[in-house]
Amino acid sequence: MKNVSYKAIDFFCGGGGMTCGLRQAGINVVAGVDFDSDCKETYEYNNQGSTFVLADITKLTSNYFIKNFDIQKNDDSLILVGCSPCQYYSIINTCRSKSEKSKNLLWDFRRFINYYNPGYVLVENVPGLESRADSVLPDFLEFLKKKKYTVKYKIINMNHYGVPQSRRRFSLIASRVKEDINLPSPDKKEDYLVLQNVIGINNGFPKIEAGHIDPTDFLHTTAGLSEINLKRLSKTPHDGGTRLSWKDDPELQLPCYIGNDESFVDVFGRMSWKKPASTITTKFFSISNGRFAHPDENRAISLREGATLQTFPKNYIFKTKSVAATAKLIGNAVPPEYARRLGKLIINSK
Repeated sequence: MKNVSYKAIDFFCGGGGMTCGLRQAGINVVAGVDFDSDCKETYEYNNQGSTFVLADITKLTSNYFIKNFDIQKNDDSLILVGCSPCQYYSIINTCRSKSEKSKNLLWDFRRFINYYNPGYVLVENVPGLESRADSVLPDFLEFLKKKKYTVKYKIINMNHYGVPQSRRRFSLIASRVKEDINLPSPDKKEDYLVLQNVIGINNGFPKIEAGHIDPTDFLHTTAGLSEINLKRLSKTPHDGGTRLSWKDDPELQLPCYIGNDESFVDVFGRMSWKKPASTITTKFFSISNGRFAHPDENRAISLREGATLQTFPKNYIFKTKSVAATAKLIGNAVPPEYARRLGKLIINSK
């Protein structure tokens, strides 16, 4: 069987997590599409040869990739990737009116599948895409079925696929050229990665204090903390401690948590060395937004630690202007390691 040279277009590419992983697998990612201009420099710097297309998918013409990249219809080796923003289907409280625009982006992505009829389709999103009653997923699946695609999808925990964090996601793979296509097989339980496998002094992360600014591209930078939050962390036990350790301290306890010990226990919590990290969100630099405190040091995890927990290579350079902007690119990304496994699966499938 002759070798096939696969190519991909990565819609909603962000800072390039999916593109990075597919390229690691040996797939030529021709272009990444996103409407956020803050993604462009990071995407193209780290994925040279893959062009960043600054565009709103709802306004992008279907024949754009024929005209600009010589992409052909009915190409069995073409992979279209649609990891659309998912605020509408997220379990995290978001303003529904602001997130409404993200509800139908999968349907907009469908237009390009219909036009190009690629060999493969990949989708990654929040679990809510499958569980919400008003989801566009059923119609999308029916569309793929009518187009004669074999479709496999399920909710996975990416910790079972080489990612050192607990990250439940909806993952879909579809093919019109291979009937036995499936999602990657999970690792054995004993091989699941935990925090101590990837961060800490032994993994190249020196001790730093809250507010440390790393001027190098390594970006071992961490957000500053107020005096009261430093006191809270100093009273939070190392290696997995929670805010419950200071709930009876009138100076440290927050009014919203008084008598509410069962809610939001992860907030202000420390990560544990022998467990996977919490889901890395766009707010992982803030200890008040989840269990994002370092297991031992009195600070939130650094930008590079967050990127490493998302499986970005340590030489992946984030060309951004602020801590928040960098964290947004990292938290929104598809972990490159999972993307690499999807790419390898396609390449190796018979």
